[in-house]
Amino acid sequence: WSSSYDSEPSSMLAFQRELSTSLSEAIARQLRLQYSPERLTALGRRHTRNADAYDSYLRGRHYWHQLSSATTRRAAEYYSRATQLDPNYALAWSGLADGLTASPINGDASPLEVWPRARKAVEQALRAEPNLAEVQTSLGFLKFWLDWDWMGAESAFRKAVELDPSYPLAHRLLGILLSHMDRRDEAKSSIAHARNLDALNAANHALSSQVAFAAREYAAAERFARQAIVVDPEFWIGHMQLAQACVQLGNIGQAMEALNQASRLSGGNSKAMSLRGYLFARSGREKEAEEVLNTIEAIGREQYVPPYARALIYCGLEQKDLALEWLDHAFEAHDVHLAFLPLDPKWDSFRQNKDSRFLALLDRCSFMAPRVSLP
Repeated sequence: WSSSYDSEPSSMLAFQRELSTSLSEAIARQLRLQYSPERLTALGRRHTRNADAYDSYLRGRHYWHQLSSATTRRAAEYYSRATQLDPNYALAWSGLADGLTASPINGDASPLEVWPRARKAVEQALRAEPNLAEVQTSLGFLKFWLDWDWMGAESAFRKAVELDPSYPLAHRLLGILLSHMDRRDEAKSSIAHARNLDALNAANHALSSQVAFAAREYAAAERFARQAIVVDPEFWIGHMQLAQACVQLGNIGQAMEALNQASRLSGGNSKAMSLRGYLFARSGREKEAEEVLNTIEAIGREQYVPPYARALIYCGLEQKDLALEWLDHAFEAHDVHLAFLPLDPKWDSFRQNKDSRFLALLDRCSFMAPRVSLP
């Protein structure tokens, strides 16, 4: 870091590219690392030479980190503009892929509608520059949420970490994936690494809460959720994670208050709505749970609503046949929320009783079956 660099760059972007590459090579020499020629080439081509494309990319990143329905759409718009200005801009294609892949979970977009577009964006990113951590992370993200290829997702995330150990999103998504695979210690380690790399990112704390929740460590889940809210009081996922932790801890009043905040800040995400209906049902307030179902049905006449939302409320009402019927609808819609079925405690009764229809559905999802998909 004590070295000096002399140059006459033609623009600030050119200077940033030159300095970034020089620093990377200097640090590699100091640490006696041997970057492959492919990796050095990738670092050198990391950013576009088009200033407008770069500006759009940065705006996309700003909106992407907020992870709400509206901001995810805005992020995708800016990323898309960046790719139009520079069709070989790998980071912009990667960002667009992330925005599209996340939209069913963050914004209740239809998975079947966004899946082909997300796949195309990943393919374009890989074609432009496969040796970037961001691109491999986008590949893993797609494989996890939309391809349901969890083994392939792990491979991509680990390659991303190898390419850039300081990229927090790769560690965070690897932690989430490992959590869904019930590899708890590895999941905690990966998500902790993401927090250490970027402690001021509310999502790293909120999703640490999800990892703790899946491990049945509800007090830790509550603590991480509250940390996320401290970092960003407007981050809806922090309030959502707090709500589900409070449900398991028996703090129903706090759970309802957190759900109100999550619903308001998310723009009405179905997860907050369905968890409220589930909570009403589990609390013996069946009429109110039915009212939530009616609201979801009304919304569903105008736009896509994940079928999982109704299945969860029927689960809370202990209407087993209707819950399974809507899980079948969820499978037909490729509902990304089915990824929670293997471990979420709300579905314990179906797993513990070894319900044949439920287990058959998990087999059809085949999250951990080996597949041949994108490289």
